[in-house]
Amino acid sequence: MNIDFRPFFGIGIVLAAIVIVMIVYRQLVARKEDDTLHVLDGGAVQQAVVGHKLEAIDKWGKTLTVITLVYLLVVGATYVYLQFVHASTTTGV
Repeated sequence: MNIDFRPFFGIGIVLAAIVIVMIVYRQLVARKEDDTLHVLDGGAVQQAVVGHKLEAIDKWGKTLTVITLVYLLVVGATYVYLQFVHASTTTGV
């Protein structure tokens, strides 16, 4: 069986690129975060919004990272297995 794995690896590269974009986006949002709490000048609301946004980005970032890793591991393992099967059937003659 001869399968072209380029589309599968292409999807994995796209998923990895999305994870990298999420990392960069999180860094950009985190720049707006202030480590000190400003209660009197109304900064608490803005900090809550930034914190909520960072939590959402972290949740999606972790989820996409796990999906990407599992996907690439499955595709890679399938590729290695099929290469092993192909090599064992051609040399066993």
